[in-house]
Amino acid sequence: MAKAEKLGIMVCGHGSRNQNAMREFSKVAEGLKKLRPDMPVEYGYLEFANPVIHYGLDKLREQGVTHALAVPGMLFAAGHAKNDIPSVLNTYANQYDDFKVTYGRELGVDLKMIRAAGDRIQEAIDACDTEVPAHETLLMVVGRGASDPDANSNVSKVMRMLWEGKGFGWGETCYSGVTFPLVEPGLEHAAKLGYKRIIVFPYFLFTGVLVKRIFSYTDEVAARHPDIEFVKASYLNDHPLVIETFNDRVNEIIEGQNLMNCQMCKYREQVLGFEADVGMAQESHHHHVEGIGGGLEDCPCNGDCDASCRDEEFCKAHGLPWTPLHSHDHSHDHSHGHDHSHSHDHDHEDGHHHPPYPHADHPHGPNSMKKK
Repeated sequence: MAKAEKLGIMVCGHGSRNQNAMREFSKVAEGLKKLRPDMPVEYGYLEFANPVIHYGLDKLREQGVTHALAVPGMLFAAGHAKNDIPSVLNTYANQYDDFKVTYGRELGVDLKMIRAAGDRIQEAIDACDTEVPAHETLLMVVGRGASDPDANSNVSKVMRMLWEGKGFGWGETCYSGVTFPLVEPGLEHAAKLGYKRIIVFPYFLFTGVLVKRIFSYTDEVAARHPDIEFVKASYLNDHPLVIETFNDRVNEIIEGQNLMNCQMCKYREQVLGFEADVGMAQESHHHHVEGIGGGLEDCPCNGDCDASCRDEEFCKAHGLPWTPLHSHDHSHDHSHGHDHSHSHDHDHEDGHHHPPYPHADHPHGPNSMKKK
């Protein structure tokens, strides 16, 4: 008799050196557990944090799970969601004959996510001491930024839906890195448009060094334009509608409707300016930084740091766990059948080679925001 299938959920995050971000990500997993008491829920990260993805999969198998429903903890589908996570999942699943992994789609442009974003923006408006009409307000939505124009364009679509939905006078989009315009030139441009208030909203799931830098650049631009009120809206975090959207992605896998939108994918189609990226070999580029940022142990910076103190000697002296590079036992066989492929624009000592971003010399980006 065939063994009965047991389902489990694996939430796959990017990872951050900032432990407060990791605590917030873990809350999403906990929230999903409350919505899905019918199956085990685990989580893991690609890089810079523990637990890593394969550890979460190990935990599911220990609980008797034979079929993992893996959802990417990503707002949009760029290289991490299209290549890195599927590569890690397939490498793991290929080692076991009795364990299956089915991959879901990213959170994406979703009405629930837009409502959650609208709530965060409204919370920031409600906290203001002065009233400024919506028509005299400019909304600046800040995306993470990717070398995938499809993901970048989705940030613009979210911005437009928030702009039109809230009735603001104007809307703009900028990015924290990789593409253009970056935050500072984006806000400087917005300041020239004549609006009394500019709301800066990081369309991010969690805190971290980039959110802090977004607000730091906001302060700098605001100091140069004292006649404009700059308002900082909070990122999404564990908004109930965000957790509901994660649950929707799980249901899509179960119902067989977990189809990623590939119509504008630069790895499959001839996207203008990115023609050279079609058909590249899919593999993960995160082995060299997998798990090196620590976990949720007590941090001397109260969790709000970049984990620069996480070297081996420091951890030994303070009794903290330390994860060396390539500490996991799983092989790195990247042969699998996923349809997407990806490479980055830099080289690693482990032999990965990445094509250049075609607009690397753009005057308003795309180098990531510098540490202040």
